[in-house]
Order: sequence, then C-alpha cells, then structure tokens
Amino acid sequence: MAQVCEICKKGSQPGVKYKRRGMIKRKGGAGSKIIGKTLRRFLPNLQRVKIKVNGTTKRVKVCTSCIQKGSIVKA
Repeated sequence: MAQVCEICKKGSQPGVKYKRRGMIKRKGGAGSKIIGKTLRRFLPNLQRVKIKVNGTTKRVKVCTSCIQKGSIVKA
C-alpha cells in the first residue's frame, strides 16, 4: 500500500487512455475517431511530510489536497 494517503486513504483509481486519429471538426476535418483504449491508473499526488501525531513527529505520505485543507499539523 505504497501509493495511499495516510489521512484520507485516497489511492489509485482506474482509468482509460484514448488514442485518436483524424483531424478534429473545428479545424476543418471530418472528426477524430478513437482507435485504441489502454487501461491505466491515476495516482494521487502524494508528498512525504513530517506531521505531529499525539505529540510525536512522524514522517508520512499525505496527498496535497489534505495539506491544502489543513487536515494535518506540520512538525
């Protein structure tokens, strides 16, 4: 469980990467077509930070949304 936020337990999410062919309509083409789909993983933006937990300092992986929300207290 390396790619998981320690605070909100946000982890990887499945997704799809599309491969397209053809010129898009707004540029004068006939429209782009999807010619391939590849499964992929979207990983959270994790940072290693020192936080205070019950009076002790601990280094954990935390996502940037938890850091911005103020869910943690930096050491």
